[in-house]
Amino acid sequence: MRPTAKFSISFGLVTIPVAAYNATDTSASVSFVRIHTADGGRVRNQPVCSLEGVEITQDEIGRGYKPGDGDTVVPLSDEDLDALPLPTAKTLTILAFVAGGDIDPLQMGKGYYLGIDSPAAAKPYVLLREAMERHQRVGLGKIALHGRETLAMIRPMEDALVMQVLLWPHQIRSMDGVLPERHAEVARNEVSAAEALMDSFGELSEDDLHDHYRESLEEIVAAKLAHREPEFPAGEEQPAGEVMDLMAALQDSVRAAKRSRGEDEEAASRSGRTAKKSTAKKSTGKTSTAAKSTATKSTATKAAAKKTAAKKQTAAKKTASRGGRRAG
Repeated sequence: MRPTAKFSISFGLVTIPVAAYNATDTSASVSFVRIHTADGGRVRNQPVCSLEGVEITQDEIGRGYKPGDGDTVVPLSDEDLDALPLPTAKTLTILAFVAGGDIDPLQMGKGYYLGIDSPAAAKPYVLLREAMERHQRVGLGKIALHGRETLAMIRPMEDALVMQVLLWPHQIRSMDGVLPERHAEVARNEVSAAEALMDSFGELSEDDLHDHYRESLEEIVAAKLAHREPEFPAGEEQPAGEVMDLMAALQDSVRAAKRSRGEDEEAASRSGRTAKKSTAKKSTGKTSTAAKSTATKSTATKAAAKKTAAKKQTAAKKTASRGGRRAG
């Protein structure tokens, strides 16, 4: 990997010569070429001189600056740019150390890996990286890259230092006209339901980080070359339309997220087992109650029978006694 720029990081009185390498690869993303729809011919961007109307080569293209709103363009050579009194042309001077969360993500631009540019830079390089890591801070400074001065953030990443180009604050547009015109009131239970939905999402998977758009586009191209219909795996149809009941939509979303991970089946299985146990307990209770009732009835019947027999015996004795007195 070839460096795109070389400069030094100034950390107080410590100087660290570094080389910057592109950390991202935009060539891996989907890109299209422009064609003439009538015949499929390529439409190219050809550099043409506006005064002569002729095509020119890359070696003949230089830089120019257009001051104001007029048509005047002032040519600027590499020597002119090198003569600019910018200390940031060759050095990134760290101006402050701040918490990473203080940087607005809207300001973050292209990223670069920073490697040492000489053996002597190894120790101060590691020192700066470990100090920022332990202090949980990132460094902010300014550097001139490709003829332009820009803000830059330096942060530790694993065993390396990474530089992130930052936009200037005036390059961030105002939010005027973006916010809703009417203020929306959100109930506490709706916020709780939204938090439950957030918790149900789980972690990112390998498939989530896969470029399905590029894969599908390549299938369309392959199908056109083979004069066949493209073949796509059947996907789950996403619900469409306006959400009328926000709370119901949140609760349905939580259930759908759990179903997608098979949690609902487990919960249903546990619920089924609990229900069976409960039914068995109720059934056992009913049987026991019925048995007790039957036993009670049986005991009462036997007691009644004993009382009846005792009464009969007493009556017989009385009859026998009266008969003996009459005979005497």
